[in-house]
Amino acid sequence: MNTLQRYILISILFLSQICLAQVSDDLMLYRKNFQNITGTNTVSITSYNKNGSHFVFVGGAGKVDVYSLNKDGILTPISNHELYMQKGPARGMVADNINGTDYLFVANKHGNVIETFKILNSGSLELVSLVEDTDKTYLGTAITLQVIHMKKSSYLFIGGLEETPGLSSFKIQDDGKLTHVQSMKDTNKIHTDGIIGMFTHVVKGKTFLYTSGFQDNGVSSFRVYDNGKFKNINNISDNTTDRYLTGAYPVTGVTLGDNKYVVVGHRHHKYYKRNGFIKRPNFVYHGDGVSVFKVNNKGALVPHFVLKDDESTKLKGQTRIEVVSTDNNEAILAVGTRDDASIQLCKLNEDGILSPINYLETGFSIYYGLKSHKIGEDNFLIAGSNRFDFKKVVSYKISPKINRNGKTLRHMVNLKYKADATEKQIIEAEKAFVNLKNEIPEIANIEWGINDSAEGVSKGFTHCFTITFKNEHAREVYLFHKAHLDLVSKIGPIIEDVFVMDYWTPNN
Repeated sequence: MNTLQRYILISILFLSQICLAQVSDDLMLYRKNFQNITGTNTVSITSYNKNGSHFVFVGGAGKVDVYSLNKDGILTPISNHELYMQKGPARGMVADNINGTDYLFVANKHGNVIETFKILNSGSLELVSLVEDTDKTYLGTAITLQVIHMKKSSYLFIGGLEETPGLSSFKIQDDGKLTHVQSMKDTNKIHTDGIIGMFTHVVKGKTFLYTSGFQDNGVSSFRVYDNGKFKNINNISDNTTDRYLTGAYPVTGVTLGDNKYVVVGHRHHKYYKRNGFIKRPNFVYHGDGVSVFKVNNKGALVPHFVLKDDESTKLKGQTRIEVVSTDNNEAILAVGTRDDASIQLCKLNEDGILSPINYLETGFSIYYGLKSHKIGEDNFLIAGSNRFDFKKVVSYKISPKINRNGKTLRHMVNLKYKADATEKQIIEAEKAFVNLKNEIPEIANIEWGINDSAEGVSKGFTHCFTITFKNEHAREVYLFHKAHLDLVSKIGPIIEDVFVMDYWTPNN
């Protein structure tokens, strides 16, 4: 290769890195689809690629719903399955392959059991194992699960909350059954009281597990051995300077270049109103932030960086952090928030610096129900809410941001009423629809009218409501707002058909 060829190659590589950086700095979420669930709420979500078929598992109170996910982000219901004693919610869920068989492991929070389901080719589930809590296993109020593959065997690590805090390890047999290996009771030293997040890294051939401690406000590191046993390595508590761990909640991690990082979010105890739920009520609120820890060569965590919440971010009440994509130089993360009711996209660079990109106000609180999934080259997020009036699962595609500057969003809803709908019912429906402007501040304007076309191509649609929004956030808030969901439920029985179109138009 001559000097000119080298120069051209270097220039191409340099420009490609610039283009990639520009794209990652301007990513946005765009809703693709939503479907109803059969359970009462959407607490936890996981996904799985089985032989090229993509499945989404949605866990709520008493049930797990199964959906397929296609390359366009469309969710299609497949089946639903009752949990043990119809309890739950299915708070912790993880799908994995154990020696050629695909399983879904479910932490049934209030059933105090771990359930193992075989994932069939159709995506449906078949129960194969159930492990109940004992006074030695600390499975009561089980919340978080993590599969760790060692050289000869795979293990399921289980963390819980409230009555019996601690960390447990079970060997996963080829038939999906679980054999108890070790349990470690929570102490004042380790952070395992309310393990709501776990992640693993392999450092110099050794496996380490990292846990959040929701009630004891910190994170802990554990060395995991080939036989599934584990020991504590180091523990880091909350402070008011270089970490935000009051109510430590989601945990994830990435490897970038030669560096390994663990990223920890928190839902600060100030956001909880239930008396007696928080064990240490003398906390100090010092803001919201996402903490980044660097993993040293001994597998221990070292405080490294904090992305602090401000007026340009949505980080209040973090309940889930998902890694959307990684390359050798950076990772894209999605932070789901319960109190900001948003998904915040962030970028973590090779130096461990976390910076915000864009966020979408989802219109619903996210409570552990957020999962990233990749199909081909496309990245998706699947989300849900613990709200009992929500009862939906939503898919988003992550793409370069579309320029909407100088444009306004119109949302047109055309209705066809059933033949037996009374005039009184229709008038009440009209008033309820127009009243949404008073219930949902994000609506900029509503206008409506009754069809007056004589062309004969209205296909029986009689009413048109046009809602104006200033941006995508407002549309999402409207779509999943309680007032809108109540309206849909109220007038649904008298609606024969509905036709919806959205379009962007230049500002007047």
